[in-house]
Amino acid sequence: MPVKDARDTVDEAVASTLADLPHEAELIVVDDRCRDGTSEKLQEWARRDARVKVVEGPGRGISAALNAGLSQCRAPLVARMDADDVWLTGRWAAQNKAMREVGLAAVGGRVEIFGAGELRDGMRHYQAWLDGLHASDEIYRDRYVESPLVHPATLIRKSALEAVGGWREGDFPEDYALWLALLERGLRLGSVTERVLRWRDSGHRLTRTDARYRLEAHAALKAEHLAREPFVKGGVRLAGAGPTGLRLARLLRARGVAIRGYVEVHPRKIGQRIEGVEVVGYESLGAPDGVHLLVAVGAKGGRQQVREFLEPRGWLETRDFTCVA
Repeated sequence: MPVKDARDTVDEAVASTLADLPHEAELIVVDDRCRDGTSEKLQEWARRDARVKVVEGPGRGISAALNAGLSQCRAPLVARMDADDVWLTGRWAAQNKAMREVGLAAVGGRVEIFGAGELRDGMRHYQAWLDGLHASDEIYRDRYVESPLVHPATLIRKSALEAVGGWREGDFPEDYALWLALLERGLRLGSVTERVLRWRDSGHRLTRTDARYRLEAHAALKAEHLAREPFVKGGVRLAGAGPTGLRLARLLRARGVAIRGYVEVHPRKIGQRIEGVEVVGYESLGAPDGVHLLVAVGAKGGRQQVREFLEPRGWLETRDFTCVA
């Protein structure tokens, strides 16, 4: 649990975690140079419960704090938690069972998003999408859509973390970078159907305040991993010539990936050329021809509509096309 100035929420986070963990577990709390009185609260928890171990963080951000905590972990399984969330009863049992029975590198779970005000549409849509991902093949299929696991709601094998060098530091979301790194190594991610975390949505969350979580950073991270996929070697088509698709095309070109065509539904875009590449309608698509299609359609329901159009025509997801938005 990395902690940075969380005086108002850390007690509930620690108490809820300890209430569900087995007696032999340890709670490694990384005090990442707190200055608001949180440090005193953490030391009090360590005095009250021998399972709590407080370590000093380097003060360089969440990835460095997480790696400092990882270096102190002795158990083969590492559960992530944040200092402003609430661990739900039954999480440990459900995730530990899935980890043992299914053989996953990491397992997430459903979350209950809460906050001071009404949830934004983006968070509601994200939660609904997450609730539909459980099996490892579903998570793999949608790996380029969004971060497929909620970071503080995951249980991760320590060996898997060590295999990818822990959490990367850089201008990108560290959680999404971890999931893509694990999947790139052929490891499997899964999720349980139980609600395992109350996930606080507030204006102070890093996802709202830190530039590493902006759309451009997410897109660049996707492009970095996509450029290493075997299916891009002969170039790709992009379904979607809007802002999402054009951003991804620019990032892929910068990494040496050829854009072989665009597919669109908008009649005013069909027939145009973008940097010399023709935009065609979906009706022009025949059977798969070896050029992988990246579906960069972010409109609500658009991804499913594309799937329903392609699959009856012989297009197999992950083999012939991949959803990236």
